[in-house]
Amino acid sequence: MHVPIEVTELTKRYDTVTALAGISFTVQRGEIMGFLGPNGAGKTTTLRILTGMLAPTNGSVRIEGWDVTTHPLEVRRRIGYLPEHVALYPELRVQEYLAYRAQLKGVAARERRARLAAVVEQCALTEVRRQLIGRLSKGYRQRVALADCLVGEPSILILDEPTVGLDPHQIRQTRELITALGRTATILLSTHILPEVEMICNRVAIIDQGRIAAVDTPERLRQRLQGTQLVRVQLRAEPADRGAMEAALKQLPGVSRVASAGTAAGADAFEVEATLGADVREAIFRLAVERRWTLRELAASSASLEDVFIHLTTHETV
Repeated sequence: MHVPIEVTELTKRYDTVTALAGISFTVQRGEIMGFLGPNGAGKTTTLRILTGMLAPTNGSVRIEGWDVTTHPLEVRRRIGYLPEHVALYPELRVQEYLAYRAQLKGVAARERRARLAAVVEQCALTEVRRQLIGRLSKGYRQRVALADCLVGEPSILILDEPTVGLDPHQIRQTRELITALGRTATILLSTHILPEVEMICNRVAIIDQGRIAAVDTPERLRQRLQGTQLVRVQLRAEPADRGAMEAALKQLPGVSRVASAGTAAGADAFEVEATLGADVREAIFRLAVERRWTLRELAASSASLEDVFIHLTTHETV
């Protein structure tokens, strides 16, 4: 059985600019993979090549064994693509538009009504199915585009910012829908909402400056970054002592960095980074007792996917 998405040494150049520099990754059957990167990293270029909208300079992309360059029609039959900016027909009603798109995608006439009813319900469009698309809100138009993506029952979904323009309730509905679709389809999801990726994605590929910076599960990416201990501290002291707190924390054995995390209810918060192996929390507790500072909070924290993303794409130490 073929790998649903197989990208090998993919390169794209525009004159003297290299948008993609030999990237490689795979998306396995039934997997939801997050595709992350800062603006200009090459995400959209990659997605356009995967869907046959853009030709690569070098390398190859295979969708269920079909080469995107030599068999573009076979590839498009297997893919449902939701671009970030969707061009819809504002003069058509929602149901008319989806029926037209189902016909273009080869949905058999005898199956069309059932498919339209299914995607209208999946994407919560029942109330607006007879309305003109041009009169819909941005959130509803985004849902029409998602329904268009699903109407042909593709085995692979490529979603570029699927929750853009949606309110929090709609975002939750879309997240639940993507999770449900992942039980039967392979999904490549590009988004800037990192907590969303942590909740629904099996693996993550991070692209930076046209190169793949990492491919792994969110949990393993966090573990790879977690080479230090992170502790959140909240201390309350007399006004004369408050300026000394950060300096005193920096002097503790094993502490490599102390960053202010703001002030709340008269207490100063800090993020303390220390080498693994030395539990800095005990030293912080003793310091607070010795200095007669009120210890409001002392908690170890773990690296988030956002920490990983920043570390890999800005080369900062987090």
